[in-house]
Amino acid sequence: MSRYHGDETNAGPSFAPVTRAPLVVVPMSCKDIYLDRYARQDKGWTDRAESHWPVPYWDIDTGFTALLMLLAAVDEGLGALFFGIPPQQIADFRELYGVPEHYLPIGAVAIGHPDPAADKGGSSKVIKRRALDDIVHRGRW
Repeated sequence: MSRYHGDETNAGPSFAPVTRAPLVVVPMSCKDIYLDRYARQDKGWTDRAESHWPVPYWDIDTGFTALLMLLAAVDEGLGALFFGIPPQQIADFRELYGVPEHYLPIGAVAIGHPDPAADKGGSSKVIKRRALDDIVHRGRW
């Protein structure tokens, strides 16, 4: 990531807001910490079996953390965006920052000052919002 910080040419034009961000936070999940915590006596399980979890909550909780960072940035009058780290770049990211193998970057949050004049909009400018009745199910599907 720091290889591209301030380098719009090599990062690509669509990454310009990210390469100029004064702060980039990379939330990382850690399945081992999660499984260890919930194998403690006070939680009712004594094993680390992943079968207790219908989905990987260690990743979901980390995603919630990223969402809270985005909301907090907006509350403070800052601009923020979430972006993914391509799978083929995760090994480079680990090496560059010395990240242990059992930590997984779920993406990154770029935080800075908004530039309304440079905002070209995004998919929300061209993709019509779906009607509420198309996405909300009351009582049954």
